[in-house]
Amino acid sequence: SSCDPALRPIIRRRARSLPTSPERRKRAAVQCQVPGCQSRTNRVRFADALGLELTEVKVFQTGEDPSIPLHVLSRLSINSDLWYSSSDLEFTMQCLVPDFQQPADCMDFSSRLQEQQVCLERVTSSDLGLSGTIQVRNVAFEKQVSVRYTFNQWKSLHEVCAHWHSSIPEKNGQDQVDVFTFFLPVPPFLLQLCSVVQFAARYQVNGQEYWDNNRGKNYSLTCRTHPLKMPRECEESWIHFI
Repeated sequence: SSCDPALRPIIRRRARSLPTSPERRKRAAVQCQVPGCQSRTNRVRFADALGLELTEVKVFQTGEDPSIPLHVLSRLSINSDLWYSSSDLEFTMQCLVPDFQQPADCMDFSSRLQEQQVCLERVTSSDLGLSGTIQVRNVAFEKQVSVRYTFNQWKSLHEVCAHWHSSIPEKNGQDQVDVFTFFLPVPPFLLQLCSVVQFAARYQVNGQEYWDNNRGKNYSLTCRTHPLKMPRECEESWIHFI
């Protein structure tokens, strides 16, 4: 004889919804007091209370394909295209590209600063606008630096104030230079091919006004197509981004 307990069949019972108590019925049947309002008692019935299954089981026959949602198929298609593509993912975006060399990288930057008292140092673009720095000679403590810019060849113009950032010694080691930062907001609709943004820097000190307008040509940036490459290891994150 075995010491194991006798096996009994396991009876699986389906859970049923709890019956509604009399108090709940009374609260649900409260009549509306607003004149002309016809009250209606709302009742909720669950599928299992009606003898129905809470879940539906689908059995596929041999040769019968399951129905796959379209968004799942499109995602599988994109994954397949990327898998058989080159080693790097490549796409293009539009951004404002300077039509000039960064002044800070030019050999005559110091001489231009000495001559004009103000000179653009560097500018960078993003999807929000243009950010840059300007150097001015420290002629006096009270000074004002601003940037005047246009989107339509100076038919209309805008101006923003630059903010003091730091003070650095000039290259000759005797004078001091103040560095100001600025930001030019660019509307998204201007990020179209061949759109141009032009600007110039203005420096006001001791009742005098000095300009840096790129020697009369103004500083301009043109919207161009810029290619970008993404390594294959970023493939999954790129799919989530789409």
